[in-house]
Amino acid sequence: MEIDKAIRECDDKRLKAKYNNAIYVIQRALALYSIEEVAFSFNGGKDSTVLLHLLRAGYVLHKGKECCSNGDLVDHESVFAIRTIYFESASAFPEINSFTYGTATTYGLQLDIIRTDFKSGLEALLKTKPIRAIFLGVRIGDPTAVGQEQFTPSSPGWPPFMRVNPILDWSYRDVWAFLLICKVSYCSLYDQGYTSIGSIYDTVPNSLLSVTNPSGTAEQFRPAYLLSDGRLERAGRAKKISPSASGQVSNGLDSHQHSGMLSASVIAVGDEILSGTVEDEIGPALHRKLYSLGWAVSFAAVVKNDTDSVADEVEQLKCVSDMVFLYGGVGPLHSDITLAGVAKAFGVRLAPDEEFEEHLRHLIGDHCTGDRNEMAQLPEGITELLHHDKLRVPLIKCQNVIVLTATNVTELNKEWDCLIESTRSRGLLGSVEPFVTKHLATKLTDVEIARPLSKLCLEFPDIYVGCHRKSRCGPLIITLKGKDYTRVELAAEALCSKFKPGAILEFNQVSL
Repeated sequence: MEIDKAIRECDDKRLKAKYNNAIYVIQRALALYSIEEVAFSFNGGKDSTVLLHLLRAGYVLHKGKECCSNGDLVDHESVFAIRTIYFESASAFPEINSFTYGTATTYGLQLDIIRTDFKSGLEALLKTKPIRAIFLGVRIGDPTAVGQEQFTPSSPGWPPFMRVNPILDWSYRDVWAFLLICKVSYCSLYDQGYTSIGSIYDTVPNSLLSVTNPSGTAEQFRPAYLLSDGRLERAGRAKKISPSASGQVSNGLDSHQHSGMLSASVIAVGDEILSGTVEDEIGPALHRKLYSLGWAVSFAAVVKNDTDSVADEVEQLKCVSDMVFLYGGVGPLHSDITLAGVAKAFGVRLAPDEEFEEHLRHLIGDHCTGDRNEMAQLPEGITELLHHDKLRVPLIKCQNVIVLTATNVTELNKEWDCLIESTRSRGLLGSVEPFVTKHLATKLTDVEIARPLSKLCLEFPDIYVGCHRKSRCGPLIITLKGKDYTRVELAAEALCSKFKPGAILEFNQVSL
């Protein structure tokens, strides 16, 4: 068979290993189920195109040549005997439909076309056909891959069948290596810069493949197989609008209500911090760095070394913050579960990353084996490595979540400077309008000043109004903070006007 021959003759050892494993899974399924009991879900995308040709090869290798009743040999390569399911959607790209039907003609696919929603159509199909297992082109980076293995029963509420995932451990690079080495046709959209194809409503060419066009004509894109970082294959998918935080403005710090304001959340991972064994110095230092850029820290949390705890916090905060920073719990120890928590929050799996493993290998040499090799597993499909010459290992960014490896303030300072420099051209953490802060002090009692401060918050909803005392008997320090110098000054004047002259003074002018 041409597919098996192309892989056997290539020099790509990694692809050969992935191919052999996929063929084993296919042959195992064909040994467990009769040909009438299996089906193949084909959607015209790159992953299912790979699976189609793997099934062609696997079927031939499983059955070989057998005799018909008249003694003639049947060449199984000429016929694709596995029933094929195609979900035809009105929101599908015309190129996908065209490629699918063209492929069906070329390879003699027996298409069962579903035009209702997939679940209802599948239920109806399984009632009339003895299908017990369905081959799927699911890979680890796919949102639907969470909790799946190479053989996984269908989810509760769905008709019962076995999901068979031969390419579950394949990467974006593996998919394109297979398609190019085997020289098989794929949907033309991939040559136009599309790297992950959904519906016409949520898919655009990947901007990372954009080609500078000096003539000013229509924007052009390089083919999908030239994407250098496969983790960013879904960058062409339109982002869903995140649910907003509470609509209530609290002391003028609602970043979604005022221009020039960006919000960050900070999560520390560590039982030692929660128990008081270790004093957290990184958190306050990180808050000050963000504040110096004009960012507001809207939420800070400390969670225990537990995957679910990290996942719950990240899942909530990534939707309501412009950026989330995590530190602690990164490494080879049993308690280092931060990356697993991030992966779970985004609904993806941890998967080996060859580039990151190479960095670790240079760092720890031959010890990068066994459990230590698990450090090279990153959330697949959403991870970007942020490189800098001064960092021995790149920082990890998963969409709007940045994982810091610093264990003290000195390391944080270094990582922060490198983070700013490495992302400056993209404006990822660029400075916005700086905060303007004014400190006032008074010897008035809390009872005397409580109501006027409440009224001030209503009069100036865009200004943060905070109060604290350094000691019980010391003066009350009032902080006014905002993005507009004039508004901060007006708020200070308004507060002072509510009392006798001299009752409230600027804190840096008073010795109390």
